[in-house]
Amino acid sequence: MILCCGEALIDMIAAPTVSDEKGFVPRSGGAIFNTAIALGRLGSPVGILTGLSSDMFGQQLAEALQASHVDASHVIYSDRPTTLAFVQLQDGQASYSFVDENSAGRMLMPEDMPDQLPAVSALYFGGISLTSEPCADAYAALLDKHGSDRAVMLDPNIRPGFIRDQTRYRTRLNQMIAQADIVKVSDEDLDWIIPGPESLPEKVPLLLQSGPAVVIVTRGGDGATGFLAEGSEISVPVKPANVVDTVGAGDTFNAGVLAELHRSGHLTKSGLRALRPENLRAALVKGVEVAAVTVSRAGANPPWAHEL
Repeated sequence: MILCCGEALIDMIAAPTVSDEKGFVPRSGGAIFNTAIALGRLGSPVGILTGLSSDMFGQQLAEALQASHVDASHVIYSDRPTTLAFVQLQDGQASYSFVDENSAGRMLMPEDMPDQLPAVSALYFGGISLTSEPCADAYAALLDKHGSDRAVMLDPNIRPGFIRDQTRYRTRLNQMIAQADIVKVSDEDLDWIIPGPESLPEKVPLLLQSGPAVVIVTRGGDGATGFLAEGSEISVPVKPANVVDTVGAGDTFNAGVLAELHRSGHLTKSGLRALRPENLRAALVKGVEVAAVTVSRAGANPPWAHEL
């Protein structure tokens, strides 16, 4: 099973009300939640480790996980509130304002993390869960404890405005990158992780040298490029789509990559270290295929396998 470790929250999507005033519609979301949902819909064995509230929004999230066949046995429940992300869309691009103080997801502690993960073969980390403390330390501790013998994918999805202590965040993120087998970044993420005048082709080898076997760089409408530690570079274009909005597109892309690597038997530490260019290309193609469906409809609504 692929265990997705991180936030599940409610996206409050701006929408007109019956009186034509602006209101917000609550939709289930969060980077890690979206990837878990997408994996479940694609038919991959998947679970989620997150903090969920007992409030009505937490119940909404739990029901959505069940509906998309996501194992919730590692969910940690509490009476704290659900994280809310108020989303504004402009020309299909999303900007966020978070309400996250003392939330069920954010307040997870290292001691809340499980001692055993017997059915888990791969771990996926990312999103604001790597930024917000104390849960960021909890997920780093989980990786320390369980990442040495499982495939690990990391997508930091960096939001600079969300980082309160840049030194602490950089230190934790760099340690997690060194433990990961796959690191997926946007071109903006890469420039933040490795600041300086070097070009993208010059920065990717520096990231690979820190530990990962595979680095994937996404460039919005310009597609995605995968880099292997042995030097291969594979690029795929985006799949044409009528874009409604981009909410959840990167999260769904990650699910496509993980689903294909799992299907082909390469989602292991040894399999990723020996990954061939054609196997990486197939994973990238699946990623852009499922992301194209997500951007063609409103909100983070990943496709089911039968829709592809």
